[in-house]
Amino acid sequence: MNAKAFIQGSPLSKTLDVQTTELPDDNLNEKEGKWDVPVSGTIYGVALNYKESLQAYESAFHEKPYNQPPQAPILYIKPKNTWTPHRSTVYLPEDITELQTGPSLGIVFKQTATQVSPARALDSVAGFTVVNDLHVPHGNLHRPALKHQARDQFCPIGPWIMDTADVMDPDRLQIKTYINGELAHEANTSSLVRNVRQLISDVTSFMTLTKGDVLMAGVPYGTPKIKSGDNVQVKIENVGMLENSILSGGDQ
Repeated sequence: MNAKAFIQGSPLSKTLDVQTTELPDDNLNEKEGKWDVPVSGTIYGVALNYKESLQAYESAFHEKPYNQPPQAPILYIKPKNTWTPHRSTVYLPEDITELQTGPSLGIVFKQTATQVSPARALDSVAGFTVVNDLHVPHGNLHRPALKHQARDQFCPIGPWIMDTADVMDPDRLQIKTYINGELAHEANTSSLVRNVRQLISDVTSFMTLTKGDVLMAGVPYGTPKIKSGDNVQVKIENVGMLENSILSGGDQ
């Protein structure tokens, strides 16, 4: 099943209560199409879930007040004001000159998931999408300020939800970030500290995820920064490519 067939009138799109996207006809230029955010639930981010991030910050983790690396998933929420679809323009806040990109695999749930085992974790998953978890560059490892993470349009997501059956192995997906058409960063979900199944199991051990929710698998270490005038593309193998342009707030 390809993504187009999956979105248009599929039973799953109705089950998830998502706004289905009217994809452009094959004969039309895709850039002329209008896209919607393809999810409807709460979007959760997971900090420090790549091995390279833990290695880079290892010495800092042993400082006060935590004195050790994180022992459980560190979650945060991307509220609805941050959501913006594929091919939308992200406007920089007037006091900000650059953003840190945040390419991430988005895990979309089709039903309630609570205390699930790693072996059964994907039974609750509808599919996968692409997320660019934008934030203002900062140095706070454990508790970044809300104003750094939750500004308007700081969570581009889409273009679609790819069926779980069409993603052979979510723990071996190449993630590439392009800035103005040039490859700027590359990562692979094989470097996740908690792989997709284990992450779902660990998170649902203490909180319930429900239909339409999205759990981001994590943002790789060393992602590039972007500024006004840039075009950013996040491509995840077998899932899709999310593209957005960046402009200063004064250009709205």
